[in-house]
Amino acid sequence: MLDVESKLKLAIKDSLSKLGCDVDLNTIVIEHSKDKAHGDYATTVAMQMARVLHKSPRDIANEIINNISKDGIDKIEIAGPGFINFFMNSNSLTAVIKTIVDQGDDYGNSKEKHEGKINVEFVSANPTGDLHLGHARGAAIGDVICRLYKKAGYDVTREYYVNDAGNQIHNLALSLKARYLQALGQNVELPENGYHGGDLINLAKDIIADKGDSLIEDNEANYNFFREVGTKLELDKIIRDLTDFRVEFDIFSSELAIRNAGKVEYILDKLKPWIYFDQGATFLKTTSFSDDKDRVLIKSDGAYTYLLPDIAYHKDKLDRGFTTLIDCLGADHHGYIERMRSSLVMLGYPGDCFNVELIQMVRLFKDGKEFKMSKRTGNAVSMKELCEEVGVDAVRYFFVSRAASGHLDFDLDLAHKMDSTNPVYYAQYAHARLCTVLEKAKGMRIDFDGSLLNNEKEFSLLKVLADFPKEITQAAEARAPFKITNYIQKLATSIHEFYSECRVLDDANVDLTASRLGLCKAAQIVLKNALDTIGVNAPEKM
Repeated sequence: MLDVESKLKLAIKDSLSKLGCDVDLNTIVIEHSKDKAHGDYATTVAMQMARVLHKSPRDIANEIINNISKDGIDKIEIAGPGFINFFMNSNSLTAVIKTIVDQGDDYGNSKEKHEGKINVEFVSANPTGDLHLGHARGAAIGDVICRLYKKAGYDVTREYYVNDAGNQIHNLALSLKARYLQALGQNVELPENGYHGGDLINLAKDIIADKGDSLIEDNEANYNFFREVGTKLELDKIIRDLTDFRVEFDIFSSELAIRNAGKVEYILDKLKPWIYFDQGATFLKTTSFSDDKDRVLIKSDGAYTYLLPDIAYHKDKLDRGFTTLIDCLGADHHGYIERMRSSLVMLGYPGDCFNVELIQMVRLFKDGKEFKMSKRTGNAVSMKELCEEVGVDAVRYFFVSRAASGHLDFDLDLAHKMDSTNPVYYAQYAHARLCTVLEKAKGMRIDFDGSLLNNEKEFSLLKVLADFPKEITQAAEARAPFKITNYIQKLATSIHEFYSECRVLDDANVDLTASRLGLCKAAQIVLKNALDTIGVNAPEKM
């Protein structure tokens, strides 16, 4: 069933066709009228078409009105220089209630299935310690982008790239070996740039309980053991923390596996036409495409830069059948975008197959001051600690409430507040309030046709409910989770205003009560679906 805005767009498109003008449906903008006196919906399409039709906007508006289907419309007016205002028949607005109740959890999900396969890679933190707040924001944004794509009808896969072949993993292996030797009573120091976490001390004790002192000898097999066991320990810990954060992945890819499969050498061969050598280093001529300077693939000492195995990894993703790659990266990776895009174009792929969401930093504030260090560890506050402090709901909501490209100042005091100033509490309380009303109304009749609804606040709420599928589609296309938190705040406000002005449970008017309970049920479903889209709980009681 089409929503009111979609019906209006189709009616306008059909009317313009009769005037000999074929327009793209997506270029027709329908907005809620800010003032009820100006109707329910408005469009500026007549002004948009003035240059095309070589007529005044008001003349075009008149012609559109004369040729438009009036189905579901009580009245159409022209205002100002050519605004067209639509006054809708109440039945056209209330029809959304039954649609929502019938579709339930699926309301907002697109029935259109898009071609192609999307791969979203996010977090991908080195398995060498706790996830910090930058990782956490990337986890929340990446996860919600995937949820949006799925709801909008896309085939999306969540991927975590495990950097298990670089210097940090080498230092992790040496650190675990040092802890193992210390636990056996040897006087050894941690390596420079080693890892001091207590989890390695505990793991070393477990290794001794299982292996005794059989790993003391300094050889490749023992080194590989410490590297593999240490990496698994840290990655398992990251996965546990992400699961608690309501983030899960479909695929974990290994850099080491990419290297061991010979895919780096394969890529080097494929890139030969764009490779040159300078002062012992191997360069890739990315300036032939969209990069601002050529990039080193192999340093003069023979070591790979991180770019080379990364190209092999992205080629591997494309070889697996993905048509669109999206990487969620920290804002300091800005220069990475064009070097990777250029590399993929060299390999024959379209430049737009590779996309990046740059995610800006997070700062914590408490008592009006920046709050950097964990009192427990003396280090930067981790994702796990922040979730323990204010709850997963607050962390996820706050982290996606701003555009990824903007810095986020996280107010710990605000996250703790239990009043309308806290956007998470405000939204969740709206849901709990509806659940309480519906619980009190158990056994009472509920109508889903909305035939008796006539209050302005009721119609305002209906229009917001009808917007949800459109909001999902637009947020998915823009990869903009913050659009959903904006929508949630708008919906919560509309629910609270409706509840304050309209008496829902009225023994003296059971028919109106039945209609208002139907509206409450529809609003409860949509708010729950919206909160679920950003991975936030919808409590029934608060």
